[in-house]
Amino acid sequence: MQHQYGISISRACSVVDLHRSMWYYKSKKDDSLVIDKLTELADKKPTRGFDEYFNRIREEGIKWNRKRVLRVYRMMGLKFRRKRKRRLPSRVKEPLFVPSRLNHTWSMDFMSDSLSYGRKVRILNIIDDFNREALAVEPDYSYPGEKVVDILNEIIFFRGRPSAIRVDNGPEFISKCFIEWCDNHDIEIKYIQPGKPMQNAYIERFNRLYREDILDAYIFESLGQLKDLSIDWVNDYNQYHPHSSLRNKSPINYLKLFSLEGTFQRENQTEEERKMSNLALS
Repeated sequence: MQHQYGISISRACSVVDLHRSMWYYKSKKDDSLVIDKLTELADKKPTRGFDEYFNRIREEGIKWNRKRVLRVYRMMGLKFRRKRKRRLPSRVKEPLFVPSRLNHTWSMDFMSDSLSYGRKVRILNIIDDFNREALAVEPDYSYPGEKVVDILNEIIFFRGRPSAIRVDNGPEFISKCFIEWCDNHDIEIKYIQPGKPMQNAYIERFNRLYREDILDAYIFESLGQLKDLSIDWVNDYNQYHPHSSLRNKSPINYLKLFSLEGTFQRENQTEEERKMSNLALS
């Protein structure tokens, strides 16, 4: 009526018999707390319904009116079935450090490539963070969790067990088989945060070298050819590749140097210092 006839609000209200206070009234309801709470419950328990949400709210000591909570619940569309996505547990960012001994922390990662006729292959890379030594570069067509465990068992048989293994959130590393194997061997799994590959920087740098020298440099006719080239590359890398972070020594030579320095230090230790050092190493 205001726009069509150009009359005042007072005149329009009197014509339609509406009190002006109702025209100017604005709701003071603030449902933001209820919305936040229902959103939190819906994220944690997406398959539950209103009754459980409301009872949980009451169990927390919040005395909201049932009709109010139900009104907001319906307004948010929570009564409709929602698609649920499987979620990873929250990962904690850990600083990347250089271990003080062999077999303290290993790093693992997968790479992908293809043969000349298009068949996909995957490469499992494992290194020791202490001296960046390549423990395994294993190409294959597929890698279920059981195969990853078999390769780890072979390495441990000759080298010993690590205290921890740093991995990403790939399906092989969150599989039940891999997690149970680590629990049985008392090995800590250090998961990096999703989408943060630099939290596993040691293996990422190793992957770059392997890709530049092998995957990007050759066309592979068969899986056997890729395996043969990988074996030769690993031997050269461990024996002769200089690391700036390892005093420009190769992984094997750095390990020898570290052992010699440790022997020299122990020979010059007093008896008390030797006991404390042995206690720390144990």
